[in-house]
Amino acid sequence: MAILRAYALPHPPLAVPDVGRGEESKISDTLSAFDEVAAAIAELVPETIIYITPHNVLYSDYFHISPGISAKGDLSQFNARDVRFEAEYDTELVNEIARLAEQSGIHAGTRGEKNPRLDHGTTVPIWFINRRWPSYRAVRVSQSGMGSAEHYRLGQVIAEVVEKAGRRAVVVASGDLSHKLSESGPYGLAREGETYDNAVTDALSSGDFLSLLAIPESVREKASECGHNSLVMLAGCFDRKSVDARLISYEAPFGVGYAVAEFFPGEADEERNFLERFEEMSIEEARRRQDSEDCYRQLARQSLEHAVRTGTALPIPGNLPDEMLSEKAGVFVSLHKNGRLRGCVGTIFPTTDNVALEIIQNAVSAGLADNRFEPVNDSELPHLTYKVDILSRPEPIAGPEELDVRRYGVIVSAGHRRGLLLPNLDGVDTVDRQLAIARQKAGISDHEPVKLERFEVFRHE
Repeated sequence: MAILRAYALPHPPLAVPDVGRGEESKISDTLSAFDEVAAAIAELVPETIIYITPHNVLYSDYFHISPGISAKGDLSQFNARDVRFEAEYDTELVNEIARLAEQSGIHAGTRGEKNPRLDHGTTVPIWFINRRWPSYRAVRVSQSGMGSAEHYRLGQVIAEVVEKAGRRAVVVASGDLSHKLSESGPYGLAREGETYDNAVTDALSSGDFLSLLAIPESVREKASECGHNSLVMLAGCFDRKSVDARLISYEAPFGVGYAVAEFFPGEADEERNFLERFEEMSIEEARRRQDSEDCYRQLARQSLEHAVRTGTALPIPGNLPDEMLSEKAGVFVSLHKNGRLRGCVGTIFPTTDNVALEIIQNAVSAGLADNRFEPVNDSELPHLTYKVDILSRPEPIAGPEELDVRRYGVIVSAGHRRGLLLPNLDGVDTVDRQLAIARQKAGISDHEPVKLERFEVFRHE
């Protein structure tokens, strides 16, 4: 038995009357859509509902699947303590998803649950669904900090497990769209909010999951969404299948986008191999960027590729310009894969004899020694793009008034603790924000006195 149907659902707590206290009337289209979905699920009589949520425990490099035989939750954090939930887990399906994921090279499983209580990304859909159909067991899968491709692959695993187990199953991808659709909303306004929501609702209407995968990471980040990778995992559940897609509703009265959509699986369709096509697009984009590389970015790329493939350091090429061989400087090298940061390592002051050696050293470290990420492997190399920042020597400044987030990076120091932030970063639009992030990186509290230094960056991207 394959997955019967799938739904994209938002999770505004105020949709539950005990939380909304009348405010839920402002999202009447969403409420009607919730009721329609719940009635449809009841008619399907599923044995299992798989909830994909952005608000349970989230790890940067691991998909968490909730363990145990059951879990409880409530909406007390939204002043509705008496609204309680309990879900019985489909332990057989949970264990098999975890097993097949690891067998497929996807880091996923039941380890590391910090809080077993049901999160609101799960409980809000449950509130509506259980009123019509409570007789099922659940699987709760968390998003991770990994890229869209990995989320899509886990969706493929889920579909395979459901089919092999013969379950009557429904998938619910929980997530809100942009949180930045109105100046009067709680998160403010960003022009990317409307851009993102238009792109997603178009994809949900048409079932064009390739366009969903292709939404740039920069747009997603500036739109401040929470549900994108839930939707991508849902898409992976229907890899190489035709899909009848329907957007049931969309509205955003509070400055947050709420979309409800329904997906009916159809026959096999090899042309809907969206992950393969997305990865081909990614490689082609990386190739285009490689064709336009200057000698700084080219050296960074060659250094990491050589280290991954041979395990040795790249000798300094003989065709580099004099300034790379005669000058010394701190250098940051950052790697991106499909628009997402894949590694970044740098030196504030020079640690080698010249800029070329600094690039070689830091490019390899960015790919293999940034402890926020798994080491880059050979199969990833064609997808990577590179950025090289050459730092001027830092100079002390008297105060924040001498900073400019577009022109200057900043170093904050308190004793032996030091935090650095590069200039001209997405989402860092004020000096206060720049200093706050630099303090946080150094573990320096907001009230501690600090020494400030600024530097300029010569960026190659």
